[in-house]
Amino acid sequence: MPPAPTAPLRFETQPEAIPLGFLQDCRAWVEVDEGAITHNTRLLRQRIGPHVKLMAVVKANGYGHGDGATAKAARAGGADAFAVASLAEAIGLRHQGLQEPILVLGHMGQVDEAQACLRWRFLPTISTLDQGQLFHAVASRSGACLPVHVNLDTGMARLGVPWQEGVALIQALRNLDGLQVEGIYSHLAAADAVDPSLTQRQQQRFDHVLASLTNGQPTRLCCHLANSAATMADSRLHYDMVRVGLALYGHAPAEHLEGILPLRPAMAVRARVAILKTVPAGTGVSYDHRYHTKRPSRLAVVAIGYADGVPRLLSGRMGVLHRGHWLPQVGTITMDQLMVDATNHPQLHGGAVVTVLGSDGTRSIRPCQWSQACGTIPWDILSGFSSRLPRLNAAHSIRQGDQLAIN
Repeated sequence: MPPAPTAPLRFETQPEAIPLGFLQDCRAWVEVDEGAITHNTRLLRQRIGPHVKLMAVVKANGYGHGDGATAKAARAGGADAFAVASLAEAIGLRHQGLQEPILVLGHMGQVDEAQACLRWRFLPTISTLDQGQLFHAVASRSGACLPVHVNLDTGMARLGVPWQEGVALIQALRNLDGLQVEGIYSHLAAADAVDPSLTQRQQQRFDHVLASLTNGQPTRLCCHLANSAATMADSRLHYDMVRVGLALYGHAPAEHLEGILPLRPAMAVRARVAILKTVPAGTGVSYDHRYHTKRPSRLAVVAIGYADGVPRLLSGRMGVLHRGHWLPQVGTITMDQLMVDATNHPQLHGGAVVTVLGSDGTRSIRPCQWSQACGTIPWDILSGFSSRLPRLNAAHSIRQGDQLAIN
């Protein structure tokens, strides 16, 4: 006789909310120093002076730091406006209480996107006349006039109207009563290069469009060209506003720009040691046994992997810090774990917190070290950390030995 079907589980009460202290047991997390972001914004404000506005670029979840927290910290440091890549990112900032101007850098060409820009007071980027006519039609039906910024392609071959056609587009947009052309901008392709020739060529094209629009008279448009590198390197690129991203988070965009401003890195990534094991010499470690121990070794399994944002390309080319000591990573980095050689560090124990990226004591691991090893750029590293890593405010997390207490 078949067994009777099992009755579904029933709960008399709702499960208890997870207490904040549970975060002490997180396997891995990102610590964000919001004070550093405020500090960096103030430095950048001093760099540009009182007559230039500062737009903080907080796309891609604030370069991995958390967009809302980053935006509020930048606002505290003097940011005037914000830039994001998508409509969803912009709406997310409004939901988090940001009321300042928000420029959407990405392309929008749908009716519901235009309606959202009106509803939420976003600044859309216009690159084509068709796009402008769509936004004009939506705004006109609402009896509104929508401010927009025009993107000139002066050398990226990406979004934006070709600079040779910029004047014609702006004049056509000015004839649409549902739109107000408030700003004009372009994106520099190589502002972080030692050789300034490409940047100078782009600036000449940008200036040519501005001069043609105004016949040499001062423009009423908000003109912006400079990214972090240009903001740091050359005040002639500042115009009415600068758009800063990487520098906001505490990193110079290029080696030759290091030291221009005393920026403070805002991110640290930490993880816990899951277990330790002692293995004999000649033991193969991780997938494919690409690494074999050369001596009896004490291996620590750290609970973070490539699904969290540690590039698999770093296998055998990185390490972690514990109490200021460097522990080399060995074997192939896996989806959820990586292994480090703790043979020379007997004080490491299960549950200990190690620094994967950031500072620990007097030593630090920087995003540029990872990016150089992987053949990529720091932007890629910072924005690559998974959403499954909690973002904790460094001011509220106090490391006590190998424990993390949450205030």
